[in-house]
Amino acid sequence: MRILLVEDDTILGAAVRDHIAADSHSVDWVTRLDAALDHLDSAAYDLVLLDLMLPDGQGIAFLRDLRRKGSVTPVIILTALDQISDRIAGLNAGADDYLIKPFDLSELSARLSAVARRYSGNPNPLVEVGGLQVDLAARTVMRNGRSIDLTAREWALFEAFVQRPGQVISKTQLEERLYPFGTEVESNTIEVHVSRLRKKLGHSVIDTVRGIGYRLGSSR
Repeated sequence: MRILLVEDDTILGAAVRDHIAADSHSVDWVTRLDAALDHLDSAAYDLVLLDLMLPDGQGIAFLRDLRRKGSVTPVIILTALDQISDRIAGLNAGADDYLIKPFDLSELSARLSAVARRYSGNPNPLVEVGGLQVDLAARTVMRNGRSIDLTAREWALFEAFVQRPGQVISKTQLEERLYPFGTEVESNTIEVHVSRLRKKLGHSVIDTVRGIGYRLGSSR
């Protein structure tokens, strides 16, 4: 996923950024709401992690404004405000989930995956793809009871297709999903990852739509 992290605590922000990047997500980190708005206007994000107390305003008002503008991007609130009324306000403003600081980073990973599955239209983490048994929560791929090892980048790419069955994903969209702003990406990087996935999972697992991009194979 491509994730926007809006958090002004530099220690927590760095820890969250590094953790979700290690989970093979592309993450852009900003510390102000005006910067968050600029990022959302210039790129498509799969999810936003939003602190409520920012130097230039309140996250709740920012979230309400996003929803009024029609944004359906999933939002998980990260905050030290632990009153029930605060949680209710966040959820009523349009948040999809709420994590109280301090939180366990592994719990954050689980909640990211759960929200992503709900938005993909299938909350069940177990998926069948062309004879492959895929567990989106455990991040595993099995064939005939045997595990197939994928690198972090390969998994992130494969997950993008599994979460959007039937949809064509462009090379640019895949690059944005795998790499944050400012990262140098070689022109054939996506082609190399797709080729490696086909070798491990089967050639028909990913279809090439000439001149447009790729999609999950029709043999699923």
